[in-house]
Amino acid sequence: MSELTEIIDSLEIKFSKLVQKLDNLEKTNQELRNDLLKSSNIIGKQSEEISTLKNQYETLKMANSLLGSDENKRETKLKINSLIREIDYCIAQLSD
Repeated sequence: MSELTEIIDSLEIKFSKLVQKLDNLEKTNQELRNDLLKSSNIIGKQSEEISTLKNQYETLKMANSLLGSDENKRETKLKINSLIREIDYCIAQLSD
């Protein structure tokens, strides 16, 4: 009977350790999920910021070309021509 009690005690101790490990792993898992969520939010904000900065860069590049810079002059002319075509199209639509 003594051996059976020892085995039961040993099993209880092992079970207790397993439960403790499970709790620790669940806590770690939740922390990792929170970190992942924070990182995803940061990535989203940074993507928006990159998009905004790209738009600002293109605007500055266009303004620089209009001010007489030789760089990107061709792109500026193409953009102006594209805008003129869009305006002409809108005028034609309004005329109908």
